Amino acid sequence: MPTAQRAYVGVALVALAAFALIAAAAPAGSILDDGKLDQLDLRGELSQGARGDPVIAWNANAGEAAVAACFLGGYGPQEARMYAMVQVAVHDALNGIERRSRPYAATLQMTPGASPDAAVAAAAHDVLVPVLSSLSFFLPTDCVNAGIASVEADYVAALAVIPDGPAKTQGLTLGHDAADAVLTLRASDGFDTPLVDPNYQEGTAPGEYRYTPGTPFAFPPGLGDDLTPFVLEDSSQFRPGAPYQLPSRKYAADLNEVQRLGGDGVITPSDRTDEQTEIALFWVESSPLAWNRIGRTVATAEGLDPWESARLFGLLNLAMSDGYVGTWDTKYHYRFWRPVTAIRLADIDGNAATTADPAWTPLLETPPIPDYDSGHAVEGGAAAQVFKRFFGTDKMTFSNCSFTLPAGERCSDATPTLRQFTRFSQAADENAVSRIYVGFHFRDAVETGTRHGEEIGDRTVDLVLRPVH
Repeated sequence: MPTAQRAYVGVALVALAAFALIAAAAPAGSILDDGKLDQLDLRGELSQGARGDPVIAWNANAGEAAVAACFLGGYGPQEARMYAMVQVAVHDALNGIERRSRPYAATLQMTPGASPDAAVAAAAHDVLVPVLSSLSFFLPTDCVNAGIASVEADYVAALAVIPDGPAKTQGLTLGHDAADAVLTLRASDGFDTPLVDPNYQEGTAPGEYRYTPGTPFAFPPGLGDDLTPFVLEDSSQFRPGAPYQLPSRKYAADLNEVQRLGGDGVITPSDRTDEQTEIALFWVESSPLAWNRIGRTVATAEGLDPWESARLFGLLNLAMSDGYVGTWDTKYHYRFWRPVTAIRLADIDGNAATTADPAWTPLLETPPIPDYDSGHAVEGGAAAQVFKRFFGTDKMTFSNCSFTLPAGERCSDATPTLRQFTRFSQAADENAVSRIYVGFHFRDAVETGTRHGEEIGDRTVDLVLRPVH
């Protein structure tokens, strides 16, 4: 990264903090109170039964490392790419012991007697450490070091309980080789596309994206073009059609909905119910973190073995990473304005059914990315579709917690708030509508995003990690 650009990134990250770390705009008792990250212990989510599955354990370890490295929801594309690489390496390493599904990056020499625990630990460790190190161009050094330290501690603990001998050595070799293959495959995949662009040309006409309040830059506008997909032919493969026209009734209805429900309740009154506010804050959390947690819950409940878990998490994270690539392509292709801009400038939209409110303020600070389609909804659609296809049903009863609720209600607290679901699609729909309640998106963007994600999820399940018998 050029020196001048690196310097700007350092300045821009100060403004981005409210979006990326959900701190400045979050309710009292924010996730970053007192600067303490050690309270976010993802291991607490694991039941004793899940600890016997190294794939589930290392999926949780990866989430813990991401939290320690200060991802915390603002850098979804980078976080999703890291998880996808980890889970591909884990999948391929296990399939070097017993071939149950087609490898993605590494076709390894079969080693039936190797230790699965050692193979998974080495594969995850060997991907996480270099990937976290490579992200120092935008994550603070202390955060990167904390993330790496978390991984190293988990690795030492994992290896300590595996008996020394040929099985352990062979497992480690498989894990190292699988990680090397993934790292080589993705070494020049465009992950280091510039994080922010202060020179991005914002629009001037009604409906065109403009910088959102407090963030005078675009968040990585080149990602849809620069980041190589894992499964998609290209970033535009499932690009949806254009958003609605401003004079339409649907546009007016959607603007009026988010204007009525998405306000902060302080500067801008809101008709949100208490439950809608809870939903808004619950789903602000990082999509990769949240949907992987759901994956751990259902994998444990369904009694998946490590090979089944590896395939599930591989499909989930490949789809979610490509979901970001697809939505970024869509966002910067159509460049549709955000509700916060549209509501404040409704007097120029040519629609008699909308009313401008120049002071309208959303519940949380709007991310510096165009509205259409909703990346959060794409992620939920992709994840839910992978789960539906993998388990052969939409019906599944599960609960989930969140790290972006007020203090005392989070996953890491003694009595976290849990939201209950009976279908994967129910969770995806709630995740999508939360972006209306938080004031970030129009309904058109979230509904289109969910469908976009479903298409990506279907392609992922159809194309990669296919069972061999």
